[in-house]
Amino acid sequence: MSPAQRGSHSAGTVETAVEITVSTVRINDRVMIGGMLYSVRDMRTLAGGRKQLLFHSGETFTMVRDTVMWAARRIDPRIRGPRVVRPARRAVP
Repeated sequence: MSPAQRGSHSAGTVETAVEITVSTVRINDRVMIGGMLYSVRDMRTLAGGRKQLLFHSGETFTMVRDTVMWAARRIDPRIRGPRVVRPARRAVP
């Protein structure tokens, strides 16, 4: 069993649920398919905007462009992501 399947994670990280698509899936994301939990070990881009995920178990799963799934992802809240700049609000008269 790999460390990702055992749940060993670096200190200071938290697990959060994220919505994933072909363009946002990452290595080490943990997805549930058919009631089974799989951890993404590797992936490759295929023709037609598809992506093949290779799991630590050796099994594969092909996501198409329209596939939307939920995954568990470890993040470090101490590391800030890119800052989103929003336009200033106008005062209501």
